[in-house]
Amino acid sequence: MRSALLVVCALLSGTGCGSSEPSDDASPKRWHVAGGALRDPEGRAVILRGVNLAGAHKQAPYFGFHQPQDFARVSGDWGLNHVRFLVLWAGIEPQKGQFSEAYLDEVAKRMDWAAAAGLSVVLDMHQDVYGEGFAGDGAPRWTCDESHYQKFTPTTPWFMNYLDPEVVACVDGFWTGTELREHYVEAWRHVARRLGSHPAVIGFDPMNEPFWGSHSTLSFDREVLQPFYDELAGAIREHAPDWVAFLEPFAGRNLGFATSLTPFAMRDVVYSPHAYDPDAESGKGFEPKKRAAFIARIAALRADADALGTPLWIGEYGGMSESPGIEAYVDAAYDGTAAVAAGSAYWAYDKSGGYGLLNPDGSEKPQVLAQVARPYPERVAGDLLDWEWDESALRLRVRLRPDSHSDAPTVIRVPPRIYAKGYQVSCGGCVTETLAGEVQLRNVPTGDPAVIEIAP
Repeated sequence: MRSALLVVCALLSGTGCGSSEPSDDASPKRWHVAGGALRDPEGRAVILRGVNLAGAHKQAPYFGFHQPQDFARVSGDWGLNHVRFLVLWAGIEPQKGQFSEAYLDEVAKRMDWAAAAGLSVVLDMHQDVYGEGFAGDGAPRWTCDESHYQKFTPTTPWFMNYLDPEVVACVDGFWTGTELREHYVEAWRHVARRLGSHPAVIGFDPMNEPFWGSHSTLSFDREVLQPFYDELAGAIREHAPDWVAFLEPFAGRNLGFATSLTPFAMRDVVYSPHAYDPDAESGKGFEPKKRAAFIARIAALRADADALGTPLWIGEYGGMSESPGIEAYVDAAYDGTAAVAAGSAYWAYDKSGGYGLLNPDGSEKPQVLAQVARPYPERVAGDLLDWEWDESALRLRVRLRPDSHSDAPTVIRVPPRIYAKGYQVSCGGCVTETLAGEVQLRNVPTGDPAVIEIAP
């Protein structure tokens, strides 16, 4: 999850450190990828801005404090439109071959809460340091020989545990064998059977930050991860044919190493890397002089997505809220994604003194939320180019190419907390309708490009 894995890759370097298939339907009435954008059933380009929910899911009973009002808060108060929802293999298959319907019941309940709040959901099968046998999360303990756990010596910082030969052995066992991967695929099948038709769920993230073990970082994505994604997506779509695949590169990409993924044969793929600054996430703070470099890092991820023929969604970004420069850091993440029209999900909606959006007592962290709960173009009838937010003037500027054939409105999400005294919309004479937390626009004049502005 953390770009601090850079140290891991450096120390492991001795071991080797197209476009999506078009739909048969020219205008499918489902979530899909077309024209380099994630699109809703009406064909509008969609920007997913949301939160990860949540770090508390990593340990049994694999759920946090969140209740229906928390889902409503994400949408109504913060103005976000989706959650990356963590599910755990250990929760789904706690014992070999025994799948927990009780766990899936609880997941389904929370999907109902998301639907009631108007939130879309990307399901993320999460892991850190392989699994529970190494005090991590993800794989259930039974998936690796107990001797590896007994020989394991925990170290700090946490990411250095990836270097332990016992961890590497278990990771290699997963990638080189077939039995464990079959269990993993079957775990996903259980999720897809249960939630494949749920209105809130739009897609799946197969594995959080896949670790390469002893495989070469130069070819892991191409030789190991991509074939695994092909197999897994096929199994999931037997039961959830409309789910979009949000596919991550290997964890080394978070550290600046190149991905070897090639254009996917499957349809409806979104490239889904993470974006962290190593110093900011390790508590050293973020200096304004690093802003341009961090924005350039996000632009490089957009270049990856363009080469793959996919949209870009940053599945995780965030930082230690007590660190100096946190406001500038999260601001840079917002501006970086806006410049390349990418979606993003903040890590995480937790109560904590670190990455959480809330303090341990449940109060908000205003220095972070001011950068997260901002206006943005949510759905564009046409093609979204980019957007800019001027915090001092509270001005949003969106550039797009309208689709004159679409009957669906373009939607700009405007968190209620931003404009206490109201706002004005400039769109060259289009028809606007202001609703709770958003403004809808129709008949946006064709421009090269068209520009929409919202300001006090």
